Amino acid sequence: MTFSIAGRCAKSGAFGVAITTSSIAVGARCPHARAGVGAVSTQNVTDPNLGPMVLDLMERGVPAGAAIAALVKDRPHIEFRQLTAVDRTGQSASWSGKNILGTHGVSEQTDCVAAGNLLKHATLPKTMTDAFAANAGEHLAERLLRALEAGHESGGEEGPVHSACLIVYHEQAFPLVNLRVDWDDENPIKVLRRLLEDYKPQMGAYLQRAIDPTQAPSYGVPGDP
Repeated sequence: MTFSIAGRCAKSGAFGVAITTSSIAVGARCPHARAGVGAVSTQNVTDPNLGPMVLDLMERGVPAGAAIAALVKDRPHIEFRQLTAVDRTGQSASWSGKNILGTHGVSEQTDCVAAGNLLKHATLPKTMTDAFAANAGEHLAERLLRALEAGHESGGEEGPVHSACLIVYHEQAFPLVNLRVDWDDENPIKVLRRLLEDYKPQMGAYLQRAIDPTQAPSYGVPGDP
């Protein structure tokens, strides 16, 4: 049903998530990140409340593992949830309840954690974290998407995926990258790749317009002098 990777760039301190699933609009429910704090994915039978709750704990200085442990201790229906997190120190952690669907797996590494359910094979998350590590010199958005692509190419889910999302938070409260494919019949990851390639040249300009419009490039639209 879903596979994802949450990651941190040790050099820049940025955090992000790349995720895909068979259902509609995965970006509306599952990926969460916060500048200077960490990144979280909540999936399987999703409870979107869990993402902000883990981030709140990590913002108070609770490590990823302890944050997840505290949250799952008495949470109703937690056995249906799959949860991953990476914190500001690069520690990663996860939870997979007893009622996770189908073949599932997790790969916890420094600066990243990948997880999935209803997978073609349980080693798929390790394929994703290996791809993330192999592209250490790239922008975090690129590393996350390459990891998602690697997971898809290595087998992906048991069935087709139909939505995908990529988010990155850096120094601002708003996302540096927030790209979503809410539904595609064929290959939402391919569409997400095209969106990222189109967005890359404009990323800095949109950030500059938020920080200081007087120093930003022209908008390049009809009527703009």
